[in-house]
Amino acid sequence: MSSLTPHLDHVVINVADGLDQSQLLFRRLGFSLTSRGHHSLGSSNHLAIFNDNYLELLGYEDRANLQRKDLWQAPLGLNGLVWKTQDADEIYQHLTRQRVADTPPKAFFRPVKLNDGTEPNARFQTVSVAASRIAHGRSFFCQHLTPELVWRAEWQSHPNAVSHISEFVISAPDIQQAAQVYVEIFGAEYLENVDAEEITLRAGRAKVRFVSPQKALSGWGVSPEEEPQEAKMIALGFATHSLEAARQSLQRGEIHVEDDGQKIVLQVGHGLGLTLTFSEQ
Repeated sequence: MSSLTPHLDHVVINVADGLDQSQLLFRRLGFSLTSRGHHSLGSSNHLAIFNDNYLELLGYEDRANLQRKDLWQAPLGLNGLVWKTQDADEIYQHLTRQRVADTPPKAFFRPVKLNDGTEPNARFQTVSVAASRIAHGRSFFCQHLTPELVWRAEWQSHPNAVSHISEFVISAPDIQQAAQVYVEIFGAEYLENVDAEEITLRAGRAKVRFVSPQKALSGWGVSPEEEPQEAKMIALGFATHSLEAARQSLQRGEIHVEDDGQKIVLQVGHGLGLTLTFSEQ
């Protein structure tokens, strides 16, 4: 039995060499983004920081200086499900015991531009789940050694009034198989069999939803014909303090949406293959 508690830390959208276009798009979607950060491993990012989780647009400016070949070889779009941890070494030992470990913890940093003109280094350690167990993406744990340089009040206010990521959606022909690795990591008590087409995993204020291709079509407009014969990360849900604020923000950005009055659904283009939903909570 695992003693770990699943808690979503952040999600990663791989934009490869499209950082400029992607940050403009997400600003049109109503997100306030941090200035561009540059990791010690050669990748770069923009973040949308929420209450206790965040969204990361991850890419690179110069492939030649990129130490992470996995980044530019990875598919575009949603491809990172990231969990909180306070002890990366302990997590690695746990994953090793469960036989789902990848490589030992990786340490890296990125300078952070603060309003007072200083640029301290935000430092992290990450531990990945075995790549063979995660289809079409990555799942890993992140230990923030300097959380005060990530969750800052000046970055947590967004025109779309989003407070946190509420859902991470994975479409899979076999939802039991897709969810099994998290049973092994966290224990079965955190997962719920909603029905024959969905399993959910509680993850702090968020939940991870494993859904059938048919449910992916009805709920998020993702056609089964577009899905590979394996699990795929397809959608994010956002909780907003005001659906009207989100609606007006998207209108200003000239974003086409479906709006039933209770939930806003939109398809993100630009090759990212991603659906976003906004609901008031």
